[in-house]
Amino acid sequence: MKTKITELLGIEYPILQGGMAWVAESTLAAAVSNAGGAGIIAGGAAPIDYLRDQIRRAKSLTDKPFGVNVMLLSPNAEELAQLVIDEKVAFVTTGAGNPGKYIEAWKNAGVKVIPVVPSVALAKRMERAGADAVIAEGTESGGHIGENTTMCLVPQVVDAVEIPVLAAGGIADGRGIAAAFMLGAEGVQVGTRFLAAEECQIHENYKNLVVGAKDTDSIVTGRFTGHPCRSVKTKFAKKLVGFDKGDGTIEEFEQISSGSLRKAVVDGNLDEGSFMCGAIAGMINDIRPCKDIVSEMFSQAEKLLGR
Repeated sequence: MKTKITELLGIEYPILQGGMAWVAESTLAAAVSNAGGAGIIAGGAAPIDYLRDQIRRAKSLTDKPFGVNVMLLSPNAEELAQLVIDEKVAFVTTGAGNPGKYIEAWKNAGVKVIPVVPSVALAKRMERAGADAVIAEGTESGGHIGENTTMCLVPQVVDAVEIPVLAAGGIADGRGIAAAFMLGAEGVQVGTRFLAAEECQIHENYKNLVVGAKDTDSIVTGRFTGHPCRSVKTKFAKKLVGFDKGDGTIEEFEQISSGSLRKAVVDGNLDEGSFMCGAIAGMINDIRPCKDIVSEMFSQAEKLLGR
């Protein structure tokens, strides 16, 4: 399937693996790239030496393009912005801020720039700043989210900018990909489906929660902080939702939620972990290799689009 995204990144299928903090590391990123998509290593606030090692590990596992996600509010964002140049990473995706001050240096180094945007206004701003494409991410996504849905956001962003748009949020099979193309997208970013990939290194408890999730097992916490976050519904997540109803202060919320993603990903701690996951988890019923996930999704999408 050839689109502006496959041409931009030199990949076989127009699919990016989401840059999920603590989840998206070298093994998963390389597996998605080897499957014909584009894997991503999550930068987050991880130490630069660790991220350098992850980038080099990915290069040892694949000769295909992969990217790095830069969270712009992270304290190490400037160092990471330079690291992707030094390590000659194919592309970056960005979130939690404006990458404007880094774009010129990235593009001069041949690094493609693809910001994640939750609104038309930010998509336009990123286009003016020189972004190569944007990812329009709907509220159905896992992790930190905006309020606009994928179905509403994507066509509005497509109409507002000339650069290619990828759709993200609520996409787990070929039907979602076909729908994204019908909305005008040139590609998709998928996160939650890859949580149930064999190559994904998260704790078994995390994978089991994703595979066992029903359509009603998605919950959003932290709305009162201004940084809402979607995860699997657990007792801990329900406790966090209580803060939105006035059960505690922001300081108390931050105290009990600090480190909760690591506790989910690394420890599988069902009592204190935040198992970030998209609303589409109810459609995910098995754990499979990345290659099978990608090929099946696009085989289905191509049949639907051809029809």
